[in-house]
Amino acid sequence: MRFTKVLAGIVVGIVVSAAPALAQTALRVGLAEDPDNLDPTTAGSYVGRIVLAGLCDKLFDIDEDLKVVPQLALSHETSADGKTVTIKLRPGVKFHDGEPFDAAAAKFTLDRHMMKPGSFRKAELAQVDKVEVVDPLTIRLLLKAPFSPLIAQLTDRAGMMVSPKAVTGAGDKFVEKPVCAGPFKFAERVAQDHITLERFADYWDNERIHIDKVIYRSIQDSTVRLANLQSGNLDIIERLLATDIATVRGDPKLKLVTRVSLGYTGLTINLANTDKAKNPLGLNAKVRQALELSIDRDAINQTVFNGEFTPGNQWSSPKNPYYIDKFPIPGRNIEKAKALLKDASVQLPIKIDLMVPNGPDTRQVAEVIQAMAAEAGFDLNLRVTEFATSLSEGTKGNFQLYLIGWSGRTDPDQNVINHLGCDTPFNWGKYCSEKIMAALTEARTETAPEKRKAAYEKALAQIDADKPLIYLYHPTLLFAHSTKLTGYKQPPDGLIRLQDMTLAK
Repeated sequence: MRFTKVLAGIVVGIVVSAAPALAQTALRVGLAEDPDNLDPTTAGSYVGRIVLAGLCDKLFDIDEDLKVVPQLALSHETSADGKTVTIKLRPGVKFHDGEPFDAAAAKFTLDRHMMKPGSFRKAELAQVDKVEVVDPLTIRLLLKAPFSPLIAQLTDRAGMMVSPKAVTGAGDKFVEKPVCAGPFKFAERVAQDHITLERFADYWDNERIHIDKVIYRSIQDSTVRLANLQSGNLDIIERLLATDIATVRGDPKLKLVTRVSLGYTGLTINLANTDKAKNPLGLNAKVRQALELSIDRDAINQTVFNGEFTPGNQWSSPKNPYYIDKFPIPGRNIEKAKALLKDASVQLPIKIDLMVPNGPDTRQVAEVIQAMAAEAGFDLNLRVTEFATSLSEGTKGNFQLYLIGWSGRTDPDQNVINHLGCDTPFNWGKYCSEKIMAALTEARTETAPEKRKAAYEKALAQIDADKPLIYLYHPTLLFAHSTKLTGYKQPPDGLIRLQDMTLAK
């Protein structure tokens, strides 16, 4: 008996010590920039949205066809007068700190989005007057006026929910360790290097999560990102260079994923943000019109993007139903540009500081524009700036001309009002027109697409005359990933959703 017990103990000991630790799967994502921050209320960058998609679930989401689908909310109902929206919430959801997600938490988050100083969500929820708790799993949004884009707003950061307990306990330091209700929880961040998220064991939709960890690495150089993907140091990268498409297609270990995006890239002009606006470009619409006429959008597309992008002159692309045909893309006309500058009585050359976020494609776009504009009489000085720093500089008004993109939203409202509405968060140039605000507000309150489009046409007529922003092109989303990664889908908002993805070891 004694021998048996000892042997049994040895056997047990051998079994325990020999049992291999379960190998974890870590998805490594290559980002083109380092996110500004990871607080859904105050975050403002596209790459931040990519990380937040794995960290913070929203009330609603969109699918590949841009249809709204439930996430933390199950349903919504709008009153006949359009001024009350009732939202039913999903039961059994927990935040990463173990606190329950309920109507009180939803109200807390939405109130924070609307009232926190420095919130970038205020404009997105501007028509919400009050949020009420109806019962533990129901909230009611009382609106100042009917607001067509509301549910679309809640499919992005305005719909991301945060833990009231974590926010209250951390205060301003919440941004250092955000706590949400998504499939992954925050683990660590090393600025300008990486962000690590770990799988949340109590996620409400855990059956769709097959990865244990996600590591987002900031690599500005697109060629270096691709090299890391090819070598196996990354599993997926965003913003592949169009010139590298053939390389990816020719590599049997890689897969290319493309999709026309909802966003645009353009030149934002400083009109009223500090004394930096006091220059011919900021003071005279004829000078801004001349700058646009010096630019050949199709040449930029062909030269920099191999013809893969879509030239554009509005916040909606020519392929979008909200594109306004009455304002077609203007062709390049150097003689007319020179005539406008002569009428403006400005001294040539016009020296302008052009702030450019650091990246090979944006630098090349800026260089092409610099050469084009020089023929009309502009002397553009390119100031290449780290991306997050450029956002800060834009907010401070430390620029004259800013080459910057917008990743786009499903509803046209957020593709224009945030950038050209009076006192809105991404209006770096501080352009303000009451006429345009009236038209954009009308578009928000209408529900019929044709009436909304008519209101946007009114706004664009004034924007086209004033030229506070020169739209250049609409990017095509270019992602590449290892064939070891399966289940990846690419909605046109450019986010990486981690549900249903599997990574082979």
